[in-house]
Amino acid sequence: MRRLAAACYHHRKLVLISWVVLLVGLFGLNKAVGGEFRDEFKLPGSESQDGFDLLQEQGFGNQSGFSGQIVFKADGGVEQPQVRAGMEQLFTDMTEQIPDSEITSPYSEEGQRQVAERGPNAGNIAFATIDLADRDSQQFTDAGETARNLVDQADVPGTEIELGGDVFAEPPEFASEGVGLLAAVIILLVAFGSVLAMGLPIITALFGIATGISVVGLVVNVINMPSFSNQAVAMVAIGVGIDYALFIVTRYREGLQSGSDPERSTVRALDTAGRAVLFAGITVIIAVLGLFTIGLSMVRGLAVGIAVGVLMTMLASLTLLPALLGFVGTNIDKLGLPHRRRKETTDHQTVWYRWSRVIQHRPWPALVLSTLFLLVLAIPVLGIRMGFSDASNRPTSDTTREAFDLVADGFGPGFNGPFLLATATPNGEADLATLSQLSETIGQTDGVAAVTPPRPNEDGTAAVFQVFPTTAPQSEDTEALVHTLRDDVIPPVTDGTDLDVKVSGVQAASVDFAEYTASRLPIFIGAVLLLSFILLTAVFRSILVPLKAVIMNLLSVGAAYGCMVMVFQWGWGADLIGVEPGPIEAWVPMMMFAVIFGLSMDYEVFLLSRIREEYDRTGDNSMAVANGVAVTARVITAAAAIMFCVFGAFVLGADRSLKLFGFGLAVAVLLDATIVRLVLVPSTMELLGDKNWWIPKWLDRILPTLHVEATAEDEDQPGPPSAPPTAEREPQPV
Repeated sequence: MRRLAAACYHHRKLVLISWVVLLVGLFGLNKAVGGEFRDEFKLPGSESQDGFDLLQEQGFGNQSGFSGQIVFKADGGVEQPQVRAGMEQLFTDMTEQIPDSEITSPYSEEGQRQVAERGPNAGNIAFATIDLADRDSQQFTDAGETARNLVDQADVPGTEIELGGDVFAEPPEFASEGVGLLAAVIILLVAFGSVLAMGLPIITALFGIATGISVVGLVVNVINMPSFSNQAVAMVAIGVGIDYALFIVTRYREGLQSGSDPERSTVRALDTAGRAVLFAGITVIIAVLGLFTIGLSMVRGLAVGIAVGVLMTMLASLTLLPALLGFVGTNIDKLGLPHRRRKETTDHQTVWYRWSRVIQHRPWPALVLSTLFLLVLAIPVLGIRMGFSDASNRPTSDTTREAFDLVADGFGPGFNGPFLLATATPNGEADLATLSQLSETIGQTDGVAAVTPPRPNEDGTAAVFQVFPTTAPQSEDTEALVHTLRDDVIPPVTDGTDLDVKVSGVQAASVDFAEYTASRLPIFIGAVLLLSFILLTAVFRSILVPLKAVIMNLLSVGAAYGCMVMVFQWGWGADLIGVEPGPIEAWVPMMMFAVIFGLSMDYEVFLLSRIREEYDRTGDNSMAVANGVAVTARVITAAAAIMFCVFGAFVLGADRSLKLFGFGLAVAVLLDATIVRLVLVPSTMELLGDKNWWIPKWLDRILPTLHVEATAEDEDQPGPPSAPPTAEREPQPV
């Protein structure tokens, strides 16, 4: 690390030019050969996926992609001549202008059931189904924009027309990333009190984020990634990028304050905080890539995207930042703000040192109360229900939400989430007769509102029909109906035949995906925790410190999960952030655990390495904990505040999935940096005393040696003063 820091410092112009060329080159490559994102929630081996594959193979290609609705309401009735003429013209225009689309009109023989027949809206509400063949996310976006424009231009007097389906959702107009960056700038200004010191982490992070997203745009050519990958990459990369640079700049300023020149301060900063950044960054990447064990293409793609973003921000912190420090030199504290104090108090006079001593004097109450607090927050996890949000969770002004409500008013809530039943029909007419019998049986099943007749393909080798539940797509009764059809209703009718009817469609796929991820989540969490235990054992040469870290990670993540359930599933305070209660997005818990595990490792390594450094110097565990907390608490607090604001900014956006992801990450970071780092760590380490650093000799011999802090001090390199533990030390400003 010393050689890397020295090289980047001495060749700072070349390093800066190289990063600029890299960024420009990546942007150019993206324009030329950048790939397209694709939302593929495929679950190989599941019944719903088998159904989709069958539809694709047997000539129902459009239905294997996206299915939406064109919902319309006319108070005088949808059969009015001017209404019918206008809507049929709209259907024709959509079919002509949206490639590979197929519309089933309510005025056609196949769409006879698509006109409301009962209730106060009988005859006044109808919908056409529109099926789009599978395509990349940009093509879906283009199709949605075309459809919205055609609806706006439609001339159908006295008729309300809305579009149902995710593709037609109105694009967000709010950039959450900008709010997060602005909050980070303000926090850094308050923490550093200097415009130059604030600018270095921001510039470094922006270079890392921009190059990371550019690399993701190229990687998507070979690995499928969902359409929200760039937002997720930006969310995580902004947080870690600024934090990594913050740690290094803080150590650099410490070096200058202790009397070192800029070059030595840069080398020292990279050899200490830089090692922690390297270790933490690699840990985040390993944890995120561990999601490959889940075995889902969407999760793999998102994991690769986030890993690339973290990698590039880490590389920027370790190469670009030392070069920038060379340009800034001793001027880093110039352009200071009025609030910055001329003299800092010593570590032993700071509120953080006094706080640590208070906790250490009463470790048992601190440990018990903080643990109970986190456990109480985690209790709602016992009732977590995973699934996917739908249009009912969108703002009431969105066309897809209005379409959802119209369909529910005219037909019932289940018509917003029909099941697709698909099967091969090797025996032709005989199989169709059996399917007609099955359709009648399903129609008499509790929880089923309506069933369409079986519709064969042109060759007569397969058939498909729809089942409309009586309950809403997110209802637990709808989920139960999927299993009832598969286990109790279909087998008795098809036994003894060659039919293998698959219950498929978006709703069935959501059930399969949620159940699959729920079953794999404990395995993934166990693997990540085991990895963290091994890594921390090798770094800190201890058994109890890693064990404590694993338990605390579980507590903080469990509490964050509980908060997500309370807000997004139970609806506590949901109005404040503009969401409707619903299930927890099935991909969020596992992705969030991977990211939070890596981020918490930042704070764990940064704090424990300073405590270990103090312990090795003094041999006094109690004073080492107090000094370690005093030195690191301010920078950890600033780093956590930045991450909290960056992640929290996504709660202000429109996409419910990203709201949920951002909320969970923000709460987890807040709990980790406050309850865990400032209460649980000092209290448990005080109670354990010297046992914190115990490790069996046989294990110490076989473990590889991983140094997070500098392995040795150069004779001419000033380091921390070697004063006794009770002496006042030089200030360690953020």
